[in-house]
Amino acid sequence: MRGAEDDATSGATGAESGATGAAPDSARYDFEALQNKWLPVWDESEPFRTDLENDKRPRKYILDMFPYPSGDLHMGHAEAYALGDVISRYWRHQGFNVLHPIGWDSFGLPAENAAIKRQIDPREWTYANIDQQKASFRRYAGSFDWSRELHTSDPEYYKWNQWLFLKLYEKGLAYRKSSWVNWDPVDQTVLANEQVLPDGTSERSGAVVVKKKLTQWYFRITDYADRLLDDLKQLEGTWPAKVIAMQRNWIGRSVGADVDFAIEGRQAPVTVFTTRPDTLHGATFMVVAPESELAAELVADESVPDAARQRFAEYLVEVQKSTELERQATDRPKTGVFLERYAINPVNGERLPVWAADYVLADYGTGAVMAVPAHDQRDLDFARAFGLPVRVVLDTNQPVTGAIPVLVDGELPDDLPPLDPASTGKALTGDGRLINSGNLDGLSKNKAITRVIEQLEAQGSGRAAKNYRLRDWLISRQRYWGTPIPIIHGADGAEIPVPEDQLPVLLPPTEGLNLQPKGTSPLGAATDWVNVPDPRDGSPALRDADTMDTFVDSSWYFLRFLSPNDDTKAFDPREVDKWAPVDQYVGGVTHAILHLLYARFITKVLFDLGYVSFTEPFSALLNQGMVLMEGSAMSKSKGNIVRLSDQLDEHGVDAVRLTMAFAGPPEDDIDWADVSPSGSAKFLARAWRLSGDVTSAPEVNWRDGDVALRRVTHRFLAEAPGLVEAFKFNVVVARIMELTNAARKAVDSGPGGADPAVREAVETIALGLSLFAPYTAEDMWERLGYPPSISAYGWRGADPALLTEESVTAVVQVDGKVRARLEVSPKISSEELEKLARSSEAVVRFLGDREVVNVIVRAPKIVNIATKARS
Repeated sequence: MRGAEDDATSGATGAESGATGAAPDSARYDFEALQNKWLPVWDESEPFRTDLENDKRPRKYILDMFPYPSGDLHMGHAEAYALGDVISRYWRHQGFNVLHPIGWDSFGLPAENAAIKRQIDPREWTYANIDQQKASFRRYAGSFDWSRELHTSDPEYYKWNQWLFLKLYEKGLAYRKSSWVNWDPVDQTVLANEQVLPDGTSERSGAVVVKKKLTQWYFRITDYADRLLDDLKQLEGTWPAKVIAMQRNWIGRSVGADVDFAIEGRQAPVTVFTTRPDTLHGATFMVVAPESELAAELVADESVPDAARQRFAEYLVEVQKSTELERQATDRPKTGVFLERYAINPVNGERLPVWAADYVLADYGTGAVMAVPAHDQRDLDFARAFGLPVRVVLDTNQPVTGAIPVLVDGELPDDLPPLDPASTGKALTGDGRLINSGNLDGLSKNKAITRVIEQLEAQGSGRAAKNYRLRDWLISRQRYWGTPIPIIHGADGAEIPVPEDQLPVLLPPTEGLNLQPKGTSPLGAATDWVNVPDPRDGSPALRDADTMDTFVDSSWYFLRFLSPNDDTKAFDPREVDKWAPVDQYVGGVTHAILHLLYARFITKVLFDLGYVSFTEPFSALLNQGMVLMEGSAMSKSKGNIVRLSDQLDEHGVDAVRLTMAFAGPPEDDIDWADVSPSGSAKFLARAWRLSGDVTSAPEVNWRDGDVALRRVTHRFLAEAPGLVEAFKFNVVVARIMELTNAARKAVDSGPGGADPAVREAVETIALGLSLFAPYTAEDMWERLGYPPSISAYGWRGADPALLTEESVTAVVQVDGKVRARLEVSPKISSEELEKLARSSEAVVRFLGDREVVNVIVRAPKIVNIATKARS
C-alpha cells in the first residue's frame, strides 16, 4: 500500500494509469476495462431516462448548448459537456428527476460546404458525423436521456420549424422586403447583422462582408426590443453579467425625438431620429446614407442636375467597396456628395443642404441624420472637409449646476476652453447651457430636450421617440441545407402560406441539383419541387426557394426536447408546464448575442401566442471558457491541435473529465499545456484502490468508526453542495482529494480497512467522484458491495455534531517565529490561552531571560509574544 505521505495526485503505477483492454483486475486500475465494462450496463439500464410514470420527485431541466455535427468531439466539447454533466448528476443525487437531453443542430452551411467539397449529399455527411459524435458522447459518459435525441435536419423536426414560421407570419412578425443586406461573397448567402463580426467579416466563412440589395424574409424582432431589454432584469444574478451587458449593448436603446424635416420639392417630410433635439438650432446640413432608398429618391428628382446624379452614382459604387466597420472608423477621411436638395429645419426655418456621406448607415433610423457639427465629431470632420457652417449652440463653459464662473472685467477668464470647433477641430461634447437657440437659451441640456420636444409636438413636426441598434432578424438563406420556407408565390405576387396539414415542405433530393454557391438558392432549379399549383385556384405558382437561417432551428429546440416524438404538435403544453423554462443552461459565450437573443425573442412570441407561460427560456446560464494550448486557441495553422480522442485513449475518459473540472473556475480558459490528465489518472487509481481496501460490510455502523476521519467526511458532505451550486467544481475535486488522503492514512494505520469510518469515507469519495469520473465511481460502488447505478443514490446529509470541532490547534509565536502548537478547546478564553502558551515548555525555553514586552492573543487560534533583551 502507498503511504499517507503521498500527495493527492500521486500513487499509481504505469499499469494503473494506462489502458490494456483486458477485463477489470481486482488489483489494478484499468480505465479502458472499466469503460468497456460499464458503458453496456448503462446502455441497457438507461439510468437517465426521465419519462418515468408517476415520478413524484421535483424536476430540474439541465440543457447544454446544441452541438453541431462538424466532425468528432473536440477539446471544447470535452469541457462544456463535462460541466453540464456535473450539474445534472449533482441534482440527481439531490433527489431531483433531471431532464438532460441531447440532439444535433444539424442543418447549416458547414455541412453543405463539406458535402460540396466531397461531392456527396449533405445528408450523408451530416448523419455520418452525428453517428461519430454520438459514439464519442456515449464514450464520454454524458448522463443524457438518449430516448429524446433529435436532429434539426429530420423532417419530423423541421416540420415544426415551418409551423413556427407560419405562426409568426400570421401575427405579422414574418415579412418579406427588399433592402440592402449583408452578403457573404464566399458562402454566397445573406447574413443577419448578428452574424457579422466587429471587424466586418462573416462569422461563418471569415470573408469580408459586402452590401447587396435583395428581397429577403425577416422576423420582426424589433417589435420586442423593449421587452428583450427590460426583461434582462429577470436574469440578473443568474446569468453572467458580461452576457447581460452584451445583449443590452446590442439592443442599444436610445431615447430622443423623431423630427420631421420638410424637403423642398417633396411632399412627405423626412423623419430623423436624434438623441439631442436640444441642438436642433445647431443643425447646418443633413446627411443621408448613400445606399438608402431616400438618397436614390432625392437624387432622382427632376430638379437635380444630371452631373449631380452622375457624381452620386459614382460615389455609391465606391461606398459599396467599403465595409461598415471601415465606414464607421473615426480616423477615416470624410467623403460625400451634395445631392442638390434642401431640407427645412422645423425650429427656425433654415434651409439645410442635403448630402450623401458614407459615415451614415442605411439601417440606422430612416438612413438620414441632422448634422450638428459643433457638437458631434463626425459631423464636424465632415463640415470642415467640405466647408460647411459650424454653429455652437451649447456653451460648455457654463456649468449646469453650481456657481457661474467669476467674470474678469465683465468677460469669462481667458483660460477657459475656446468655443470654436471650426478652428480647433474638436467638437464640444460636454455638458453646458444652450446659446444661439432662441427661447431655449440658458437652459440646461435636459431641460432643453424636454422643452424642444414639447414645441415640436405642438407644431406637429416631431415627437418623443426611441431608437434601437437592434435590426430585424434576416432569416432567409440562399442555400440548400436548411428548412424550406413554407410560402408559395402566386403569379399575381401574392404570398400564400402553405396549409398546416401539408407540412412539412420536404427538401427535394439533391440529384440533378448544383449545390455550388452562386448567389441564388439551388432549390430554384428543382423544377418539379418549386413549380406548384396555386392553392387558391390551381394556377401556376412557385415555392419560395430560400431556406431558413439555422438559428431559427436552435431558437426553440429546448421545447421540442420535451416531446420529441410527438407528430401532432411542436411540443406538448403539459410537458412544458412540467419542465420549462430550462433551469440551467451551459455553453460558450460565443453565442451570447446570436443564439440567446433569438431564443429569448421566440419564447416571448410563443408566450404572446399562448403556447408557454414564461417569457425567458433559460433561468440560469453558465459560460465555460476556451481550451487553449500554450496560450493560444487551437488551430491547424498554428499546429497546436490537441485531439480529444488521443487524450481519451491515453488517459481515459474519467481523467480528462476530472482535469477539466479541476483546472479552475468554469468561466476561465484552460491551457492544456498547464494541466495534468496523467496526474488525474493517478489520483483516480489511488481512489479506486481504496474501494478494494474496505473490509467492513455495507451495513456496518459508521458511528463506531474513527471520529477524526468521520469529521473530514462530514465536512465534505456539508460543503460540497454549496460549492457545486456555486460552480466551484475545482474546489470540490480538491476536497475529494483531501478526503482520499485522510482515508488512505486511516487504512494504513490502526484498524485499517475494517474501520467503519473508512467505509463511510470511501463511499463518500465514490459519490463525489460520480459527478466527475462516472466509470471509476461506478466501479468503486460495486466493489463496496452496492448494485448499480451510483447515480440513483441520494446525497448523504452531514451530521451537525461532527461539524463542531472538539479541539483546534493554537499557534504560539515568539518574536515572529512559531515556537509551539497547542491543542485547545475552540471555546478557550484569551486569558486561559495566554496562560497555556506562557507555560509551554518550548515557549519557556525560547523566552529564556528575555523580557516580554507585548502579548497579542486571538483565541483560540494564535498567541503572539514580543520580547526584548533585559537591560
